[in-house]
Amino acid sequence: MFEPVPGLSAEFKHTVLDTDTASHWGSGGLPVFSTPALVGLMESTAVIALLGHLPPGQTTVGGHIDVHHLAATPVGMQVRARAELIAIDGRKLKFKVQAWDENELIGEADHDRFVVDEARFMAKVTSKATKYK
Repeated sequence: MFEPVPGLSAEFKHTVLDTDTASHWGSGGLPVFSTPALVGLMESTAVIALLGHLPPGQTTVGGHIDVHHLAATPVGMQVRARAELIAIDGRKLKFKVQAWDENELIGEADHDRFVVDEARFMAKVTSKATKYK
C-alpha cells in the first residue's frame, strides 16, 4: 500500500544545456535557463522523491504547478532542485519545490501530483486517441 509521509524529499542536479534555454523553447529570445526547463526540473525532482514509494502499477501525474522563476541562469551552470512532500489528500500529493543555480535561489513552486493506476490511465488515454481520430 502506498503510504508516503510528509517530509519525503529528493534533490536533483542538472547542468544547463542549449536545449534548456528560453531561445530554444520559444519562451523568450535569450540563451538562459528557461521557465519551461525549470518546470521540468521541478516536476522531475518530485517524481524522483517518490521512487520506491509507489506499489507496482502505480505512478503519478502532474496536476498543477505554481512557479515563480526568480533569476536567470546561463548555459553551462549547474542547477539543483529540491522537492519535499508537504501534504497528502487522498490521491493528491502536494510538494514544495525550490531550485538554485551555483549562486542563488532561482525558483520556487507549489506542485500537485496525483497517484494513478498506470494501466487504467493509459487505457483512458488510448481510448481518447481512438475516439477523436
